[in-house]
Amino acid sequence: MKNQALQHFGFILEKYGLGPAAFSVETVGTGYIHDTFLLSGERKYILQRVNKNVFRDPEAIASNLRHAGAFLQQHHPDYTFLRAVENKSGDTMTYDAEGYPWRIFPFIEGTFTIDKVENASQAFSAASAFARLTRRLDGVNIQLFRETIPGFHNLSLRYQQFENALQNGVAERRNIAADEIEQLQRYRFLVDEYELLTSTGRLRQLITHNDTKINNVLFDRNTGEAVCAIDLDTLMPGFFLFDLGDMIRTFVSPVDEEELDLSKVVVRPEIYAALINGYIEGMENTLTEEERDAIPFAGMMMIYIMALRMLADYLNGDVYYKIRYENQNLNRARNQIRLLQELDHFLSLRRT
Repeated sequence: MKNQALQHFGFILEKYGLGPAAFSVETVGTGYIHDTFLLSGERKYILQRVNKNVFRDPEAIASNLRHAGAFLQQHHPDYTFLRAVENKSGDTMTYDAEGYPWRIFPFIEGTFTIDKVENASQAFSAASAFARLTRRLDGVNIQLFRETIPGFHNLSLRYQQFENALQNGVAERRNIAADEIEQLQRYRFLVDEYELLTSTGRLRQLITHNDTKINNVLFDRNTGEAVCAIDLDTLMPGFFLFDLGDMIRTFVSPVDEEELDLSKVVVRPEIYAALINGYIEGMENTLTEEERDAIPFAGMMMIYIMALRMLADYLNGDVYYKIRYENQNLNRARNQIRLLQELDHFLSLRRT
């Protein structure tokens, strides 16, 4: 895929007034969605081909980043916000002959990314960075922003998709996954709580990152502190639950969703506490009392969403998530169900 993408390398760079011969190119990143490259020459850039099959309206991404960048430049000029480079036509998206959009970002020297949370300091710093982005954008005209993936973290929608998979999925797989189906149905009450929180005005709609994995933060190589959030394709209207919940889902366990040994899927209390504290500090006490009360729900909701999506994809015949072996989506769902149960137990102990 990446080699095929690079056949457009020269064409794209020339649209930015950059000579292809002046740069070396290497693949970077571990993301599943886009193809990402480092351009090294007199200056360094990040070159990225956007997956048009996931982001069907790439201009929504460009528009959202343009509005966010303009607001931050006016109100928080010292905030580090990674803005895409404009091409010779003044656009930040450049399309190749196959219709794939490309964009270029400046490379921030002295920074690095990590793929796994190793300690509480990293969790605190990353959570604070994601919160600072939302807080800095508080006050922007949300009506200017569009959903880049409609219904991305809508739990009601995801549960409906799960139910559709139960009705229309592969019958043999429904039998194989009977236990997992039953376990997810037991947590159906989370959908009711989500609908209560989001439909009654108890939560404010904000501009949120919506993909708050640790590798979407740049860290300073000298201080180890978070510099800024990156990978802003899903920067769009949402609830704070989405960002905080996805951090809980991806930070607290020492292993990721591909781990098959479920005994390793546990909640690290020190990481949970650090990311909660980091997020609250980054928001600078702008969370309302009702939002603070909803903090324990955030992780439960996001883990549940991913378990539903993974199991639904398994039932549907693995049509969305890439798999390397049979039953991989079922194993991913089992992993997330275990994490959901572990977090549920952890939170219940904190309440006693």
